[in-house]
Amino acid sequence: MKKNKRVGSLITELLSHPSKLYSYNDFCSKFDIAKSSLSEDITTAGEIIADEGIGRLETIQGANGGLRYVPALSNDKLGNLQKTLANKLSDPARILGGSFLYTSDLMFDSQLTRSMGTYFAGKFANLNADYIVTVETKGIPLAADVAFMMNLPLVVVRREAKYSEGSTVSINYFSGSYDRIQKMSISKRAVTPNKRAIIIDDFMRGGGSLKGVTEILSEFDIEVVGAGVAIASREPVKKKISNYLPVIYLDSIDEDANVIKTSFE
Repeated sequence: MKKNKRVGSLITELLSHPSKLYSYNDFCSKFDIAKSSLSEDITTAGEIIADEGIGRLETIQGANGGLRYVPALSNDKLGNLQKTLANKLSDPARILGGSFLYTSDLMFDSQLTRSMGTYFAGKFANLNADYIVTVETKGIPLAADVAFMMNLPLVVVRREAKYSEGSTVSINYFSGSYDRIQKMSISKRAVTPNKRAIIIDDFMRGGGSLKGVTEILSEFDIEVVGAGVAIASREPVKKKISNYLPVIYLDSIDEDANVIKTSFE
């Protein structure tokens, strides 16, 4: 196989399995080449991926080392993502009344969720998480993309316990979005104690849902090491969680003027 075809095959394999660690022997055997030739191919592939603004190739030395593709968005691609999401969210037709917006089409747009998943994967790459956790239902597509990009299992916390989940742990929490006490549950088989988790959600107003997920995971001694949300409301200023990473902010909804204001600074 000529070098250009090897590099193309290498990139295809790595991008199809983001965050997966490959040994050098995997590719040396596949292409029937020496490690010196593979090193040259890796350099070329890394330059192409960097130029595309979709992440980097990471090489790890040692007996247990190897190569993996770490997804991330360049500043230019992140800016384009934020502008696209902000423009779509600012459509006045989304206003439902009572300061609610229709966002299901955004959260089920596979191109948007893949880009956001790549963004979060890059930001959270060094947190050594064991799980990606979300609450049903609109956050699931985004969380699934983050889990794919980070090569981690996805855990879905349910609003109501399902018989098919087996034994569950449930808690009550206060939802600022709905201004009432709600319930969430998680299957005891879904997680292993003493691990680390990243929470991903579609929207955050006061942070009640994310705090609830943090509390239910604490029942298993699971530490929450990061939280990412597609859209975060500016109000209330004081959230129930302190550390979170949004893609964009929802600044205000003026129902009388039919105006939605967003920002990403």
